[in-house]
Amino acid sequence: MTMKRLTLLFCLLLCTPALAQFWGHYANARFGYEIDVPPDFEGNGESDNGDGQVFSNLAGEQGLQVWGGELSETLGEEAATAIDQLTRDRWVLSAQVSSPRWAQFSAQRDHRIVQQRMILLCDGASFAAFRLEHNIADLGRLDSVLSGLERSFQAQAC
Repeated sequence: MTMKRLTLLFCLLLCTPALAQFWGHYANARFGYEIDVPPDFEGNGESDNGDGQVFSNLAGEQGLQVWGGELSETLGEEAATAIDQLTRDRWVLSAQVSSPRWAQFSAQRDHRIVQQRMILLCDGASFAAFRLEHNIADLGRLDSVLSGLERSFQAQAC
């Protein structure tokens, strides 16, 4: 075998596991939102009321929850309620940004981080949210995962 062929074979063997890491997709019919699901996250089935699903990466001790709900007031107030619940559960808020159509925040407790994003859905009366929870040591490795979640998270067919 020539050196070129050996090099090509070596590269193919190294790249094959990376190529196998495809993102999945989840679409919620009840509320009309969708999101891509990162590789290695396994779904636990649609919730009984059809509002979302929980995905787990047990090896990485990572969890992804996605759900929809009816707005009680505005999206900002819905986000404030979620933040209040986190602080009652002893999470420390580390970042928060929002607009009238979306809100995003993160918090830390011990060695864990939660990152949550909420969006206003097409009807203006409901929202969708995702929450990624993981170990603080995984923060850098999950930057691209969080970017992929944010990019794909959207209302369907407005």
